[in-house]
Amino acid sequence: MQFPESWLRAFCNPPLSTQELADTLTMAGMEVEELRPVAPPFTQVVVGEVLSVQRHPDADRLNVCQVKVGPDTVLNIVCGAPNVAPGIKVPCALVGAELPPAEEGGAPFKIKLGKLRGVESQGMLCSARELKVSEESSGLLILGDDALVGNSVRDHLRLDDTLFTLKLTPNLGHCLSVHGIARELSALTGAPLLTPTIPVAQPAHDQRLPVEVVDTDLCGRFSGRVIRNVNTRAATPAWMVERLARCGQRSVTALVDISNYVMFEYGQPSHIFDLDKIHAGLEVRWGREGETLKLLNGNTVELDSRTGVIADSQAVESLAGIMGGDATSVNDDTRNVYVEAAFWWPEAVAGRARKYNFSTDASHRYERGVDPAHTVENVERVTQLIIDICGGEAGPIDDQQLNMPVRKPVQLRVARAAKVIGMPVTEGECTEVLKRLGLPVQASPEGVLTVTPPSWRFDLQLEEDLIEEVVRVIGFENLPDTPPLAPVTARVRPESRRSLHAVRHALAGRDYHETINFSFVEERWEQELAGNTQPIRVLNPIASPLSVMRTSLIGSLVSVLRFNLARKAARVRLFEVGRVFRRDDTVKASLRTVAGIDQPLRVAGIAYGPADALQWSVKERSVDFYDVKGDIEALFAPRTVRFEAAEHPALHPGRSARVVLDGRAVGHVGELHPRWRQGYELPGAPILFELEADALTARNVPVAAPIARQQSAWRDIAVIAGEQVTHDALIETITSADRALIRSARLFDIYKPATPTADMAAGERSLAVRLELLDDSATLTDERIEAAVAAVLDALKTRLGARLRG
Repeated sequence: MQFPESWLRAFCNPPLSTQELADTLTMAGMEVEELRPVAPPFTQVVVGEVLSVQRHPDADRLNVCQVKVGPDTVLNIVCGAPNVAPGIKVPCALVGAELPPAEEGGAPFKIKLGKLRGVESQGMLCSARELKVSEESSGLLILGDDALVGNSVRDHLRLDDTLFTLKLTPNLGHCLSVHGIARELSALTGAPLLTPTIPVAQPAHDQRLPVEVVDTDLCGRFSGRVIRNVNTRAATPAWMVERLARCGQRSVTALVDISNYVMFEYGQPSHIFDLDKIHAGLEVRWGREGETLKLLNGNTVELDSRTGVIADSQAVESLAGIMGGDATSVNDDTRNVYVEAAFWWPEAVAGRARKYNFSTDASHRYERGVDPAHTVENVERVTQLIIDICGGEAGPIDDQQLNMPVRKPVQLRVARAAKVIGMPVTEGECTEVLKRLGLPVQASPEGVLTVTPPSWRFDLQLEEDLIEEVVRVIGFENLPDTPPLAPVTARVRPESRRSLHAVRHALAGRDYHETINFSFVEERWEQELAGNTQPIRVLNPIASPLSVMRTSLIGSLVSVLRFNLARKAARVRLFEVGRVFRRDDTVKASLRTVAGIDQPLRVAGIAYGPADALQWSVKERSVDFYDVKGDIEALFAPRTVRFEAAEHPALHPGRSARVVLDGRAVGHVGELHPRWRQGYELPGAPILFELEADALTARNVPVAAPIARQQSAWRDIAVIAGEQVTHDALIETITSADRALIRSARLFDIYKPATPTADMAAGERSLAVRLELLDDSATLTDERIEAAVAAVLDALKTRLGARLRG
C-alpha cells in the first residue's frame, strides 16, 4: 500500500522523523518497502502568473509570454506549450535553476539565459513531467488560483512530502487504509489518534431504492442511499487529486475519485450506481450458471453459482465486492446516484477476482476482511464529499444488518506469553498494550486476560495472535539477547556419504552448468518422456501448462536445452539436482513426507553439441553416448558402475543403458529418442542421464592396506568368443576363476576379420585380455601362474563357450 506521509500525520503525528516513523512501522510488522520523495530535488522554481501571450515573430509553434514571478518582477519567456494562456499560474524555472535530469543517473538540467529564434528567454515554464511530479506531458502544469506568485513551487505543491510503500502480510487487512495505519501508529507511539467527526446528512427527500439481500452467507450488511440532482461534470478538487495520485491512483471523475478517496482513507470500498439505469430494485445473491456481466474495465465475464452479484430485475449489475458493471456506471449525463457500502464475507470474495484474471483494490480488502461496523459512517463520508463537490440532495440511509460476524473471545495466559516471548511480562503490561490497540480486556485472578476482538480485527483468533500483538507493541528490538539453553550440536555427515554440493562441484568440473526448474511441469512431458499417464495434478497451477508434478527431471532439461538453442547456443552442458514426485502407498505422513507421495532426489544432466570446445589440436565431433558414460563413471569414482542395455520412454531404444551399482539399477543414460527429438524440434540428438542422488552421495570408506611385498605377474591371453559375449560377462568370468590370485583383468584389444578364417567363424571375434596375478604371502611360481591361467580358460570355455586363440 502506498500513501503520503502528510496524510498519515493528519491522523496521527508522533514526534518522529520520517526514517524513525518508517522504522517504527517496520518493526511492528508493517514493513516499509520503500521511501521516496514526491518529486526529486530541483531549485529556483517559483509560481509564475502568465500576464500576456503573443505569437513568436519567427516561429509558428512558439509564444512569447510575459510572466510575473514577484511583486515587481516580470520575465520575458519563450514557451511552446499548447495550453499556455493569459491568467494561468504555472511553475516557472528562473535563470540558474536546476531541474531533475531527464534520465535516471543523468546530470541536472540547468536553466540559462538564452535566445530562441532571436527572442530572449529569461527562464522556462514547466510541465509536471519536467519537474518529475508525474508522467503527464500534455502541457504546462497549471496551478490553482490560490497559488501565491513568487512562492516556491515545492512549498505550494508540498513536494517535500515522502511516499511510504508498505508490504503488508494478509493478516493486516485492518491496515489497508491511512486511518488504519494511523490507529496502529497511535498504539505504538502513544501519540493521539485524530478521527474527524463525519457529519450526518439531513435527508432532503424520502426516495429509497428497494434492496433485497437473498444470500446472507455472501453479504452480512448492506447500506445505501439515494442522492439526487448530482453534477457529475464537477471537477475533482486539487487536494483530492493530489492525495489520490500519491496513493498511486489516477484521477477519473469526481464521483469515482470520491469513492476511491474514502477507500484509501478508511478502508471501506464503496460503489456508486447510476440510479436511473437500475430497473426496479437490487437483489444481492449468488450468481447463476450462464449469467454474464460486462465490467467497468470492459471485460465480459461468465458467472457461476460461487460468485456473488448485485442484480436488478433484468440483469446482473455488479460483481459483489470486486467491480461494478458497465451498464449502471455513472457518466457525465448522470443526475441521480445510489451510494452503496456493504460487508461481504471474506470467504465469499476470496479468489473470485483472480478467477477472472484481474484484481481490484476492493477485492484485495474484502478478501482480508473489512470492518462491518462502519458501513453507514462510510456512506455518510461519501455523501458529504459528493454534496461538497458535486452538489445534490441526499435521501435517508437504508441499512440492513442480516448476518454480522460474531467475534469469539480469545484468552491470553500471561505466563504463557512470557514463555513464548522469551522475556518476563506482567499482567499490567499486557493489559496496557491490548488497550492501546483498542482491544477490550477482562482480567481474571488466574492471570488470564480475555479479549473480545473488535469489528475491524479479523486476524485475532488464537492465543498466539494476542501474544504477537503484545510483543510487537513492546518492540522486537527490546527483546533480550538470550542464548539458547539447549546445546547446539552440529549434524556431522557420516564418512560414508558426501554432500550434494560435492556432486554439483564434480559436475561443474566436467563442464556442466546447473539449472533450477519448477517441480510442476507440462503433462505432455510426463506422458512422453517419463511414460507416466497418471501424474499427480496441481490443484492451483501458476500457469495452465504447468499442471502436474514431475516424476523425472528429463523434461525440464529438454525444455532448458530448447531455450538455449533458441538463443544460438552451440554447445550446451546442463544438470539439475531436484526432487521428483511419485505415487507410493507405502509412504506415511510425517514432518518431512506426505502420505502416499514418494519424493526422492534425482541428479540429471544433458549434453548437446560438440564434445569439446573449438580448438586447433582436436578434430571437432559431436558428443556421444561414451562421452556421457565417462562423465557418469567419473561421478561414481572410485566406485565402479556397470551399464546394461535397457529401454527408457525418453531414450533411443538401441542407444540407451541402465546404470547398475552393486547389482542395483540407479539410473539411465542414453540418446534422446528420435521421435522426441523431432517432436521437440531439436536439430540434433542430445545425450541424457538421470541418476538417484542417494547412490551418488554414497561412497566407500577408505580402508588402509599395506603395500604388497611381492611383485605382480602379468599374462596376456587371447580368446575367441561369440559377439554376444559382453565385456562385463568376460571380466566377471575371468576374475571369479581364481579370486585368490587374479587381482585384475583388462581388455586391451578386439579383432574381427573381414571374412571368416580357418580358426574364426562368422559371428566370432578375438578378445585380448591382460591378467594381473599376485599373492601377498609368497612369490608366485610358474606352476601356480599356469594353473591360474588354465582355470581362467576353463571358466571361459564352460560359461561363455570361448576358446584359446591359436
